[in-house]
Amino acid sequence: MSDQNDAFVRNLSVVQERRQQFAEYIEQINAIINQANNTISSGKLPLDREIQDLQIARDSLIQARFKLMVLGDMKRGKSTLLNAILGKDILPSDVNPCTALLTIIKYGPQEQIRVVFKDGRTQNMAFSEFKKRYTIPPEEAKRIEETKQDAFPNIKYAELEYPLEILKNGVEIIDSPGLNDTLDRNNLTLGYINNCHAIFFVLSATQPCTMEERRYLDNYLKERGLTIFFLINRWDEISSSVFDPEDQDEVKQAEDKQRSVFKNNIGKYCVVDGVDIYRERVFETSSIKAMRARMKGRPMHGSGVDEFIAALERFLIRDRAVAEFQNVRSLLRGTHRRLREIINQRIPMLGASVAQLRTRIDSVRPAFDKLRKIRDDFKRDIDNARSSSSKELSNTAYDFFSRLDVTFDIDFAPYAPQMGFFQFLSQGKRKEFENKMNESFSKYLNDKMAQWSLTAEKDLRGYGDRLALKAAEYGIAYQDITTSIDHTVSGVTVNADQTNVEGETVQTTAGWTRFAVGATSFLLGDFVGAAGAATGTFNWRMLLVSLGGTLAVNLLLSLALGVVLGPAGIALVMGGMGAGQAEGLRREFIKKLREEIKKALPAKAREISSVIADKVSHLYDGYEHEVLSRIDKDIKDRQTELSNLVTQKEKGEINQEAERDRLTKMEDKVHDILQTVETAFDKIATAQRR
Repeated sequence: MSDQNDAFVRNLSVVQERRQQFAEYIEQINAIINQANNTISSGKLPLDREIQDLQIARDSLIQARFKLMVLGDMKRGKSTLLNAILGKDILPSDVNPCTALLTIIKYGPQEQIRVVFKDGRTQNMAFSEFKKRYTIPPEEAKRIEETKQDAFPNIKYAELEYPLEILKNGVEIIDSPGLNDTLDRNNLTLGYINNCHAIFFVLSATQPCTMEERRYLDNYLKERGLTIFFLINRWDEISSSVFDPEDQDEVKQAEDKQRSVFKNNIGKYCVVDGVDIYRERVFETSSIKAMRARMKGRPMHGSGVDEFIAALERFLIRDRAVAEFQNVRSLLRGTHRRLREIINQRIPMLGASVAQLRTRIDSVRPAFDKLRKIRDDFKRDIDNARSSSSKELSNTAYDFFSRLDVTFDIDFAPYAPQMGFFQFLSQGKRKEFENKMNESFSKYLNDKMAQWSLTAEKDLRGYGDRLALKAAEYGIAYQDITTSIDHTVSGVTVNADQTNVEGETVQTTAGWTRFAVGATSFLLGDFVGAAGAATGTFNWRMLLVSLGGTLAVNLLLSLALGVVLGPAGIALVMGGMGAGQAEGLRREFIKKLREEIKKALPAKAREISSVIADKVSHLYDGYEHEVLSRIDKDIKDRQTELSNLVTQKEKGEINQEAERDRLTKMEDKVHDILQTVETAFDKIATAQRR
């Protein structure tokens, strides 16, 4: 293994150890709270929601993996490049239907393949058996490629388990098939894209930025908030393409020319918040050089792969891992603040009589009504946002798709089958032509859907940001009321602001507020940003994936083709065309197709618009349900805590000193663990800044 890979694996191992460590801290805090709640004394502490969120965060840490997605067209050297990164020749480097399956590479104690079928069945087998069963003869592979058929239509994807240290230490790689793929696999790929930490987009130095590659980048990756590393592979082949490979000046001139071409083509994808990060995201690589070095146990110097791994390590360890631990720290801080708030309220109440407690509780009933009013007001704002957002997005969808015919001639031209247009007159070629048209039209509509969704996502983000501001405002008002309640029932002044373990003053907020201000993250699918833990709900970035199966968009094409390819339609297309006027025939065909599609577009656009409205409403339904359930739980817990204390008082006098000591020690224990977390996090953050 190379020095760079050694360092990468070591640092990944450290991250895994820290994940386990932070998960143990969460377990310790949960154990302390649960043990306290098992002791009757003055009553249960209302921390069920905090315990639940901590448990989800703990499980997320245990299961956490850095998910890396590999994208690129066929024959770009993706498999060889991955083998070099993994340090093992485990992926087939020849292009065949076996490599056309989406493959998830993960750790396993022994090498095996798990084939996952579309009907949910799975089948485990050795890799040798997999290659034997799912590799077909070259001539058959060529026919399948030409006809764009799916070699294995019943298979969803394959999982490759392998006992490698890089995989054992928290890396999972999703190796996608080519960009020019079937609709089903493209949708599957999009689903993984939206849930990965980084994307490796593999290009060829000798085929700089094809139209297909630019199309994919523009429609599915650009401005989506994704981290993309561009690997310009086969860079060493540039020298072999010049007249004299030994002429260093000629080679340099050829390389500089290619660098300029790539900079012009992919530079726009390497700008984040106005900052050009091209040098941090684009790498000139030779997978074959890297693989040869790995097989001989030598460093990969000169291959570009070592430089890429160093950049990947900086991103995963310095950025993603630190952010991951920061989220956990914030969650633990919030739990500690809530615990301290409860204890600071309860201890002064221990000395009050039952009559005094009942009087105080009765006096704060109107305050709880105010809390419910805040809940109702926020619900109204969510409902308004749902109504406005779903209406606006469905209207923009209708306007966009109902007008596709306006520029159809120009927009569809790059997608049109390359098959000669006179050939579709032949009965033997008609079916093949229709199949190619279906594939082209699906790709065209998918791309159009992606183009619309980019603008729509920005609109949805705006609604989410405004909703988050509302949540923060309501949270402040809610906290003021709960502080007043605490003061009234405890008889002492309660400061809404507290100091954290670092001595900094922080404003306390209810747990539901911390969730609710993550409205944008929730709607867009960034659950860590929203809740500090995954919730598994539907999100906006899965909308495109689901729409492809929901809308039978190719029915629109079928209706149009049925007319254009019928006897009368062919007569119209051929009218006035000579036998050699292929280009004129092509234009006339697309023109007639546009006219027929135009007739069906309004109905199809209404269908798309309706589905969009339903899906967007569903997003807000999930958000509203989660927020309101958290508010209701908080209100109920606060009231139950007071009534439980009265009940305990009625059962017998509480040993105030013992209970005060018990509660204080519990808070001290949680505080000590939080200090340990703070120290551990500071070490992680400091180490990554070096």
